Amino acid sequence: MTHRLAEDDFQAGFHDEVPLGADDGFAGGEDLDKKGRTPAQRKKRRWKIIRRCAYAFVGIFFVIPAIAFVITYFAVDVPSPQSIAQGQNQAVTYLYADGSPMGREVPPGGNRQILTPQQIPDVVKHAVIATEDSTFETNSGFDITGLLRAGFNQLTGGTGGGSTISQQYIKKATDNDAPTLTRKWTELAKSFKMNQTYEKQDIITAYLNIIYFGRGAYGVGAASQAFFHKEVGQLNYSEAALLAGLIQQPGRSENDKVAHSRWNTALDRMLENHYITPQQRQSAQFPALISLSESKDDASAPYRFISEQVKAELAQHGIPEDKYYAGGYTVQTTIDKNAQEIATKTATDALKDQPDNRLLDALVAIDPKNGAVLAYYGGPGTIDVNGQKQAARDWANTPQNPGSSMKPFDLTAFLKMGKGINETFDGSNNRTFDGRVVRNAGPGSSCTGQCTVAEAMKRSVNTVFYDMVLNQVHPGPVGQAAQEAGVKVKDTGGQSEISTSDANIALGGGNTRITPADMATAYATFAANGVQRDRHFVVKVTNSQKEVAYEAQPSAGKSVFASGKPELSKQIAGNVTTSLQPVVEFSHLQCPSGHQCAGKTGTQQHTKRAGEPSWASNANAQTWMVGYTPSVSVAAWVGADGDQALHGPGTSPIYGSTIAGPMWQKFLQEYLKGKPGEKFDQVPLIGAAAPPSQPPADDRDTPITPTHEPDPGDGGPIDPGGPGNGGPRWPTSGPSWPGHTTKPPKHTTSDGPSTGETPPQQ
Repeated sequence: MTHRLAEDDFQAGFHDEVPLGADDGFAGGEDLDKKGRTPAQRKKRRWKIIRRCAYAFVGIFFVIPAIAFVITYFAVDVPSPQSIAQGQNQAVTYLYADGSPMGREVPPGGNRQILTPQQIPDVVKHAVIATEDSTFETNSGFDITGLLRAGFNQLTGGTGGGSTISQQYIKKATDNDAPTLTRKWTELAKSFKMNQTYEKQDIITAYLNIIYFGRGAYGVGAASQAFFHKEVGQLNYSEAALLAGLIQQPGRSENDKVAHSRWNTALDRMLENHYITPQQRQSAQFPALISLSESKDDASAPYRFISEQVKAELAQHGIPEDKYYAGGYTVQTTIDKNAQEIATKTATDALKDQPDNRLLDALVAIDPKNGAVLAYYGGPGTIDVNGQKQAARDWANTPQNPGSSMKPFDLTAFLKMGKGINETFDGSNNRTFDGRVVRNAGPGSSCTGQCTVAEAMKRSVNTVFYDMVLNQVHPGPVGQAAQEAGVKVKDTGGQSEISTSDANIALGGGNTRITPADMATAYATFAANGVQRDRHFVVKVTNSQKEVAYEAQPSAGKSVFASGKPELSKQIAGNVTTSLQPVVEFSHLQCPSGHQCAGKTGTQQHTKRAGEPSWASNANAQTWMVGYTPSVSVAAWVGADGDQALHGPGTSPIYGSTIAGPMWQKFLQEYLKGKPGEKFDQVPLIGAAAPPSQPPADDRDTPITPTHEPDPGDGGPIDPGGPGNGGPRWPTSGPSWPGHTTKPPKHTTSDGPSTGETPPQQ
């Protein structure tokens, strides 16, 4: 059997391998090749090779890519239009407290505006589809014909790509434009997946919200404003065609030839795709553009320093700077439109006619009842430096020596000890403390021997408050009182500085420097009967979907001057107010009609340096008026950048009541005009009863003219032998005095004259 099988196998193999042919002497012989294969066998083998090559080709170019594509499809995540919109920098819209528009701030990197599908008209969508991807409505995220055309162009040096709108969106959304096959492959998978996940209208909307058009405008909403100053819903087909055309060359949007060429291309493709009629194409006119400078959006930007304060505040409430421009936010601020306009005009007008062009000013107004900032002026937002606009400094948030406007905090610490405004001190001039000679600021600012703290506050008697802080209160509690009232030092995230190393704090000098914003906040605590509320700029923030992202909660505040004893805290604040009310009239300032007010001026003396003119020894560097009514606290500051010798007309020095005082008064009068009158709450006095009246040392019918009349500051009232910066030199003799009076000296003020007729006192 084995033999038989072998023979059969042999015969089968013989016939397969060497068939009989005519040339071999066999019947039916055929033409064999060298391997003995017949033509039929050779043909069969060729087809077998072709089939195998075809299988390999299909496997390599179709099956394997298909499998890889499926794997990639499930592996990749498609960036949703919502998530991408949230990550895009968009302009922030600001509103006044009443909801009226304040302005818009364009983020770094350009303007954006995220729109919904319903907000973008079909004419815009059609223009972009025709120009960028005519098969958009039917393709699955990529266009095979377009890809082949792009490949051919790459090989032949032609122009034009094959990316669909979906692919372009993916590329922009992922911020990946690397010229690699891996990136392109992933992009194709994501584009396909996106078209399986989202509706076409969502994809075109997402694309139109992210693409760059030129002029710093990202997204069609911003572009509509940047090129035509229109809402996108108002665009016509010609304007839509220009924007669609510029997508390919946004960097050349200001090149008139390029712009016209791209506009014509877009219109031609709109006609080809039947989005416009031949008549519309023929009659189309190139759209009128607004100027490039007008498109910058600077004119509608809010006051820069307010927006900076808003950013800083929201960073503490879950919207940090890296997310600030991501939500398309609308910020309703606390700023009262009328108050802000008054503050800006008042502060600007105050310096118009001043001969010293180094003068700067700031004004901040706060509502004591809730801590809301009503007005905030820190100087012009920009300054001109050699013909170039540069960002200016916010002087409302820059710490300065407060001078005598620090004395209410001296008194607060004194009251917390149980001592009152009827306590008496030696208010005479030129008193010596630990080897330092402290001087008062001039006629009207001293007492004959003993005088009450209330009288000393009205006259701003330096020797009384220096004595009080050095020998009874001590510097630490003064600094604590200021911080309790609302002064935020650098250690607690603020800008102000409080030095308790020596008694200079009593007179607002040395290393004690407080911002105007903090002074307005702290005095607001006195106005609010000892209840401190942090100042804030924000009422509410909504995102682009009109959802509330942050809303300020009403603050009940906290009684700060007596822990756990709100009535005592109110009494302390009320006693400070009682001492500050006479200061306003003594400074030749007036309260608004029907409103009680209280306040304090302050001046910081300049330190004369070598080479400065002689008048600089009489000059001041910082001046203040800080005060309040029950409904508004206002800090007005006028000074310079650093310790500079400032002057008014001629070489006359400026004082707290020279510019800052009238600025404060004008703001209050204008802001409170027509508002119901108001009075301070009455509280019992703390401490001793009032002693018999003591005549002030310098209340005379005819005041003398001193050679120098500074308000106290860092060493201003201290003898040069001490650690200060030099003191005033007063005449050693003068006219005979007819006697004392109980009224203020004529034409003098606590920090300067209101008329300029007589050199001022502090």
